[in-house]
Amino acid sequence: MRELEIIRYPQIEGLTVFINTVEYRTTHVHAEWELVLILDQPLSVTCEAQSFVVSPGEMVLFSPNEPHEFRKVSGGCTFLCLQISENILPAMPKIVATDHLPHQWLAGEEYARLQKMLLEVMERYLRRDAYFALYCVGQSCLILHQLISKMPVKELSDEELSSIDKRNARLKRLLRFVEENYMHKIRLADFARQENCSLSYLSRFIKAVLNQTFQEYVNSVRFHCACKLIAAGQKRMLDVCMESGFSDYRYFSREFQKNYGMTPEQYKHAAKKSQLRSQANRHSLHSVERFYSAEESMKIIKKRM
Repeated sequence: MRELEIIRYPQIEGLTVFINTVEYRTTHVHAEWELVLILDQPLSVTCEAQSFVVSPGEMVLFSPNEPHEFRKVSGGCTFLCLQISENILPAMPKIVATDHLPHQWLAGEEYARLQKMLLEVMERYLRRDAYFALYCVGQSCLILHQLISKMPVKELSDEELSSIDKRNARLKRLLRFVEENYMHKIRLADFARQENCSLSYLSRFIKAVLNQTFQEYVNSVRFHCACKLIAAGQKRMLDVCMESGFSDYRYFSREFQKNYGMTPEQYKHAAKKSQLRSQANRHSLHSVERFYSAEESMKIIKKRM
């Protein structure tokens, strides 16, 4: 799967900070530590076999190479995201956090202080004054130190690291397989032959990594393809149905009812009015999200400092 990250302001090598509003972001993997601070609407998160909701004002921590997925709960969720590459960290054992929610492990004052530090990193990152890169990297390392000092972590053996690499490589091949074939009849058996694996093994693998079945994931990709085509507003609804890989219009309509509580026609009307689907937003097979300019991001941050 091609990783989708669109940052509209300068980056520091090994450190990225941005604000995003997301409705959906398919399962993805990247090599950085990632800390997300929810700014408004709650966000549903899936990490392998776990699913949980992160509320406004709460943070969630992802370890390097940990598959995770985002879904809105009601409206699009705006969050601040800090990504820290292990390349800028001092030499340390390879570890993963075994919990994702810092508020369960940090005292109230510590938690509030980390949130304030995170907002200040974002503000300096955008302001770009003298030595801003040194400040941002230093503070980010302190934030990460505080998190992994208080949260439960596990040191990984070489064997476990190799297993994670193999898992993620297979996951990416699976996502690519679906992306290249969702518009046609697609079967897990075909991917099983490609991987030289049994159907039962791959079914367990997909459930463990994506927390859904193969068919549920395929339907999700088809559904978001349909949303993208409808938002573009240039095709008949039956053509959208067929091009998205749905062979039955009634099933296609039921998917919209299940996901949005409305028919495809009603969704088309709503999409025209949706601010999230303006030209400033990215709508793809893998995501419906909006990234902000430096000026827009600064306004959002100032309201919370």
